[in-house]
Amino acid sequence: MKRPLLFSLVLSCLLICLLAACGDASPATTNAGAAGAPSTTQNQSTLPTQMAIGKFKEFALPQNNSGLMRPIVDTQGRVWFGEMNRNYLGSFDPRSGKFWQQTPPMGKAGIMGMAAAPDGTIWFAEQYADYIGHYFPQTGQYKTYQLPTITTSDPSNAGKTLSLPSAPNDIALDTHSTLWFTELNANAIGSLNTATGETHQYALSSDPKASSLDPYGITIDPQGTIWFSESSTNRLGKLNPATGQISYFTPPGVTTPLMELASDAHGQIWVTTFGAGQLLRFDPTRATFTTYNAPALNGIDPGALYGLTIASNGDAWVTVGSENVLARLDVKAQRFVYYTIPTASSLPLGLVEGANGSIWFTEAGSNKIGMLQP
Repeated sequence: MKRPLLFSLVLSCLLICLLAACGDASPATTNAGAAGAPSTTQNQSTLPTQMAIGKFKEFALPQNNSGLMRPIVDTQGRVWFGEMNRNYLGSFDPRSGKFWQQTPPMGKAGIMGMAAAPDGTIWFAEQYADYIGHYFPQTGQYKTYQLPTITTSDPSNAGKTLSLPSAPNDIALDTHSTLWFTELNANAIGSLNTATGETHQYALSSDPKASSLDPYGITIDPQGTIWFSESSTNRLGKLNPATGQISYFTPPGVTTPLMELASDAHGQIWVTTFGAGQLLRFDPTRATFTTYNAPALNGIDPGALYGLTIASNGDAWVTVGSENVLARLDVKAQRFVYYTIPTASSLPLGLVEGANGSIWFTEAGSNKIGMLQP
């Protein structure tokens, strides 16, 4: 059965994953070929963990129950985000300290993935309303690009059919002004030519009745290759935009959904998982995975890692909801550094690097936008 993986399910899964089985901080490197290929594991030394303070600032939204999702930072330094529970496209201006909130056209409380374009405009995916949106802050105008609906059988009513949105989830802009996105319900990767408005779908399955693969996160490496995660199959996918060829890599020993992706400057692909505190790094040249297990401070599993960003110095930042921390993997020193968020039970969700190495993040549990200066 195909179904949209939307905000309520994301938050529910995140809360459940906070109680999963405990992991340690030791990285392991594995070889991975195509899906289902055999692999080997080579253990490495245990990573130390350091607690740090940093300088936090938190800014409360005007309303409660916002349903904050993942943030981005535009060319002006403004922080943008979706508010699923209130059906808002929102932003926060650090210079004025003011919030801006607006209901997008035909909005159905489904803003998820976002991207800031070099020209200062904002792109976003609206899952429920089934479109890619483009907002122009200078004029206050929107353009929307509607996606096809999916027709599938209704498992609760034999002979009946359901009409579902393609459910665009995560988005990424390449250097050729093409917007790429995952489609949860359509078992597809989509592309949008931002100059012509033409869209294209790259099917991940030739079987229209296949179970949902839930393509979730997406990123683009320095060579322009498209990478995506399939949360239902725990696979990392690779799409060659020149040929449309798709290949897969399966991280051995990972049994929880793969979520957000990010590429670093060297073309290494980083992946968060929805349980067991696992942060993955994939080396495309060697086709190997390295697993970094986030430590549990109180002897309880760190659970889901969700938000992910690669800082300008190459360090990987993730949100660790059960520990109420932002975690930095110091790649050179091979250690995790934990920063405890001042507000308890804030449920940090997404994060992004801003000016001067600052880290901006959303607090889904406390309806705040946070900033950390490490």
